[in-house]
Amino acid sequence: MKKQQEKEKKELLKSIIELILIVAFVIVVLVFFPNTVIWNIVVLLLILSVLIFVHEFGHFLMAKKFGAYVYEFALGMGPKVLGFKRKNDPTEYNLRAFPIGGFCQIAGEEGEDDTKLKKDQFMCNKTKLQRTLILVAGVTMNFITALVLLFFISLIWGNTEQESYIGIVEESSPAYEAGIRSGDKVVGLNNYHINTWDKLTIVTNLKQKKESFDYVILHQDGKKETYTLTPAEYVQFIDKDTNESKNIRITEEHNKEQILAEENLKDGEYEVVKLIGIGASATVHKGFGNALKYAFTKFISIVSTMLLILGSLFTGKLGLNALSGPVGMYSVIGQVAAFGLANIIYLMAYLSINLGVINILPFPAFDGGRVLFVLIEAVTGKKVDAKVEAVFHNIGFILLMILMLYITFQDILRLF
Repeated sequence: MKKQQEKEKKELLKSIIELILIVAFVIVVLVFFPNTVIWNIVVLLLILSVLIFVHEFGHFLMAKKFGAYVYEFALGMGPKVLGFKRKNDPTEYNLRAFPIGGFCQIAGEEGEDDTKLKKDQFMCNKTKLQRTLILVAGVTMNFITALVLLFFISLIWGNTEQESYIGIVEESSPAYEAGIRSGDKVVGLNNYHINTWDKLTIVTNLKQKKESFDYVILHQDGKKETYTLTPAEYVQFIDKDTNESKNIRITEEHNKEQILAEENLKDGEYEVVKLIGIGASATVHKGFGNALKYAFTKFISIVSTMLLILGSLFTGKLGLNALSGPVGMYSVIGQVAAFGLANIIYLMAYLSINLGVINILPFPAFDGGRVLFVLIEAVTGKKVDAKVEAVFHNIGFILLMILMLYITFQDILRLF
């Protein structure tokens, strides 16, 4: 007995030391190695870990509420570093070695899987409503997290205009020449209804046969007009004096070579882009009420644009190369971090919504796919065989892994 207790104490001490070393490593990297490869990796892992942990915590809370047996709730993956059990609670709470998400292992996710448990402790034996609430709780927690983060961003730093009101119209641009002015609002583009800058950006990047774009503009006097605009070429660069983005239009009288010579720009310091010459207002709005409005407006905008992206992938208006995996997100971290903490928090909110939207899709292996089987049971009045459902989820998981490998390969190619 004493030997067993001494062994457990040694294991606990070892686990605590490992935990301290992991935390110390993360702190050292964050404080002393900013904007490096290792810093980007650590920040990305921390963001993904928090979001996946929040997601799994939602499943955990609902499972506990409805009396489903939870074997383990873990932060991280891989070998166990530190673990404990609470009094009168059978769940094992573990911290695992690799800070990549976490998991909540619930009894009966795929049928009665433990002869030692009572029938009512299996998730599969709960009511259809209870199972649905357990399944959607993870997504709900991701959405709540995103709303809190967006509210916090606006409350501390403020926010710019979210609706598609035009704040800037560059002189001599196609938009200016057509008669579009600051204060007008874009309400349509290529037969899509437009109400936010997020949606306007996505629709602008959808594949189309012609080079011109059909803009529906609501003028300040209430008059609505449609303009067919062809983007002009611009040299885009960061002004060395103001450190702000600057666009200079390329024309026959003022060609690219002349612009590069005048601005003393070298390869890698500029890019040639196509623009119609409109932009959002840079005015910053602040206040508690505004922050609350921004959180919900931005949340709805991001969800709608994500659904638009998913629909466009199926219709072929967007290619798979528009998606990013872990490697792509790694490269984004460095770019976002350069613009400050607010942008990192925004990325976290965006990824939290992304995780929620993807997980609620009615596709096998996702939470939405599992909810779909509950709905099938509700319609037919019969339970789907646990083995049949497991096969569907396994097939879905394999397809997702193939897609992830393809996206990761494309991300790696873009790095070189």
